[in-house]
Amino acid sequence: MMNLNLDRSVALAINTADMSWEESPSKGVYRKKLEREGAESGLTTSVVKYEKETGFSAHSHPGGEEIFVLEGVFEDEHGKFPKGTYFRNPPGSSHSPKSPEGCELFVKLNQFQTGDSEFVKIETAKQEWLPGLVDGLSVMPLHSFGTEHTALVRWQPGTHFQPHVHAGGEEIFVLDGVFEDEHGSYPQGTWLRSPNYSKHNPFSKQGCIILVKTGYM
Repeated sequence: MMNLNLDRSVALAINTADMSWEESPSKGVYRKKLEREGAESGLTTSVVKYEKETGFSAHSHPGGEEIFVLEGVFEDEHGKFPKGTYFRNPPGSSHSPKSPEGCELFVKLNQFQTGDSEFVKIETAKQEWLPGLVDGLSVMPLHSFGTEHTALVRWQPGTHFQPHVHAGGEEIFVLDGVFEDEHGSYPQGTWLRSPNYSKHNPFSKQGCIILVKTGYM
C-alpha cells in the first residue's frame, strides 16, 4: 500500500517543478506522484511525461481516466490530443497510448463519480472564453456531473475574486502565470488541493490560467 496524500481533509500546495521524475513500468514514460492509493492501482493524480517515440501497453480504466495535455501531443487509437486538450475516458474504457513527439500530461485515475460515463474531448485552444463573475475573469467550462464541475479559469493581471467557501472541496493546477491567495503564491506547475468547506480570497497580480475542479469530495 502506498497511500500518498489521500487524506483530503489536509490542504496541499505542491510545486511539481520542484519534483524529480520517477520511472514508470513503461520505458521512457515518467511521472511525478501527487496522490496515490497503490503502487500501480487505485486513486491516482500525477504529472506524466512521455519521451519521444514512447508508449504504454494496452490497458483499461476500471475507474475512468481524466487528462489535460500540458505539452506536446498525446495519441492513442482514438486520435491525437495536442497541447491544451482536455479529455475523459469513462470507467470500463481502454486504449493503447503513445506519443511519437513526446508530451506531458496532468492525469487523474479512478476518480469518476458513480454514473458518469461520458467520453469527453475538448481542444481548449479552439474554444471561446465566457465572462466570469468579476471583471478580469474568464471561464471555459469543461465537464459537469452531479456536484463535480471542471473548468479553465483565466485571470487578467490584477484580478481579485471575492472570499468564498468550497463545498465539496477545490483542486487547482496552475497552467500558466502565478495564482495567489492569502495563503501563498503559486507559479505554473503548482497543484493545489483544498478541503471540503475550505475558504480563501484568491487573486492574481501577474495573471494566470488555472484548471479548476470543485465539488468532487
